[in-house]
This record gives sequence, C-alpha cells and structure tokens, in this order.
Amino acid sequence: MYSNLKNVLYAKNIEMKQFADFLGVNRKTAWNKIQGVTDFTYPEFKKICNLLLPEYNADYLFDDQSA
Repeated sequence: MYSNLKNVLYAKNIEMKQFADFLGVNRKTAWNKIQGVTDFTYPEFKKICNLLLPEYNADYLFDDQSA
C-alpha cells in the first residue's frame, strides 16, 4: 500500500474520483493502484510526480510500506 501517496492526496483534498480522472482510469482501478493490488505504469508515475504532486519526493510518495 502506498500510504504516503494516499495521505498526501487526502491532505490536498483530492478525492479518489478526481485522482482516477487525472490518471484516466476508473475509481476502482485508482484505488487498486494505491492499495498495491495493481501496479502504476511509468507514465502514471511520471504524471503524478511531475504534474500532480511535484512538491513531494517520488521516493516518499511511492514508499511501499507493505514490502
């Protein structure tokens, strides 16, 4: 699970539907990606890091704490 990413989205008041729309996927798929069920694609990773949350370190956002 990407808890840091989830917490940052929550702190910035970005709802799962908005996040899913940003990625171009449905809400369930976005949720599965944050939960670690489905992998983020590299283009999704880049889009999140460069456009949505550039003020955060990628290593912090994508620290998989379940590993």
